[in-house]
Amino acid sequence: MLSIPAFERILKRAGAKRVSADAAKEFARVVEDKLLEVAKEAVALAKHAGRKTVADSDIRLARKKLDV
Repeated sequence: MLSIPAFERILKRAGAKRVSADAAKEFARVVEDKLLEVAKEAVALAKHAGRKTVADSDIRLARKKLDV
């Protein structure tokens, strides 16, 4: 998992002037949940294609399919 300060930086890049520690932690949880969802879909797509290796195209397709 990325560090909490990394998520704080992302929120600041998005325009936040200040970010509470709890907000950064919650943002990290939300992002991790979404990333896990994309990863699971990408793995399923690779398996469906008969591959053991997840390709960049699997990630892009999973993201598009999940509308992330």
